Amino acid sequence: MNEEYDVIVLGTGLTECILSGIMSVNGKKVLHMDRNPYYGGESASITPLEDLYKRFKIPGAPPASMGRGRDWNVDLIPKFLMANGLMGLFEKRRFRKFLVYVANFDEKDPRTLEGIDPKKTAMREVYKKFDLGQDVIDFTGHALALYRTDDYLDQPCCETINRIKLYSESLARYGKSPYLYPLYGLGELPQGFARLSAIYGGTYMLNKPIEEIIVQNGKVIGVKSEGEIARCKQLICDPSYVKDRVEKVGQVIRVICILSHPIKNTNDANSCQIIIPQNQVNRKSDIYVCMISSAHNVAAQGKYIAIVSTTVETKEPEKEIRPALELLEPIEQKFVSISDLLVPKDLGTESQIFISRTYDATTHFETTCDDIKDIYKRMTGSEFDFEEMKRKKNDIYGED
Repeated sequence: MNEEYDVIVLGTGLTECILSGIMSVNGKKVLHMDRNPYYGGESASITPLEDLYKRFKIPGAPPASMGRGRDWNVDLIPKFLMANGLMGLFEKRRFRKFLVYVANFDEKDPRTLEGIDPKKTAMREVYKKFDLGQDVIDFTGHALALYRTDDYLDQPCCETINRIKLYSESLARYGKSPYLYPLYGLGELPQGFARLSAIYGGTYMLNKPIEEIIVQNGKVIGVKSEGEIARCKQLICDPSYVKDRVEKVGQVIRVICILSHPIKNTNDANSCQIIIPQNQVNRKSDIYVCMISSAHNVAAQGKYIAIVSTTVETKEPEKEIRPALELLEPIEQKFVSISDLLVPKDLGTESQIFISRTYDATTHFETTCDDIKDIYKRMTGSEFDFEEMKRKKNDIYGED
């Protein structure tokens, strides 16, 4: 503890662990601490099942029908990773033409643009050019491009087309789905990046109470824990460590549902993501459903975990997610949580305290990736370059 570090990281959520790994690869001396005795923070996977019952204050023990408690690894915040016959919708000729256009799209090659200016033409106009209907637009914008609102419709089309292209290329990479999910739950991801940081010299300490973040002349200089002070030049942390430096911008409701059956009308899929676009249910926010199963080593044999989430818009959040819950019936057990959406009050460039945002209602990592890149840029003054990071790794360990 009584040492000087370039960066101290508080909390082992996915955002913090990825940034810790990146900073270590970049040659920074990193100390990473968490008040909890486990990795993952709010993005942890809970095992055994008995611990999930205790966490949500469900009386009694899980019934014997749910199998061994150790067979369960339940994500508190579900997210799928984009990897690099979706539905009958793809068979529609107009939409197929649109997808061919997206596949060929190259903003540097005017021959592929068909008269569309990617920097000026609004996405709304692109949809109109291909004569796409409202249901198709809702599906494309929210399920493929993964937008959470319809603001993108009046913005230049370049980013949207590239998002759709990412989806289709990811789909082509592994076959049935554009998404990846780790066996044994998402809690494995923070640990993987923690190991990356450790390989490059990062120091990890779990179960370390944080007594004080020490600030001098408006700038962080260290962290006090159990009477010792570790000094640093920069600090990364999740909002729970600096409650006076964050503000609430909304709430998210999540409902973990244990099922004994796959979701209806999904061809008995072992896993799936369902996005209910806002327009379809007269809301301002999409509703997300993430389902995984025993095939992913996160549930007992024959069991399924479906997690419903959305941004809270009314005083009766559970009523807001009813359209999604109806898709899951019958539900064996529900675990309901409502959490605050917290964001930093400032950019952190003066204090050198860089705070992550709490995880939103989406069931994909796109917004988390945006937060990681944003924090990196504020810390270093430059854009994150994955190729440069790979080069630094190869300089030390050689080519993979």
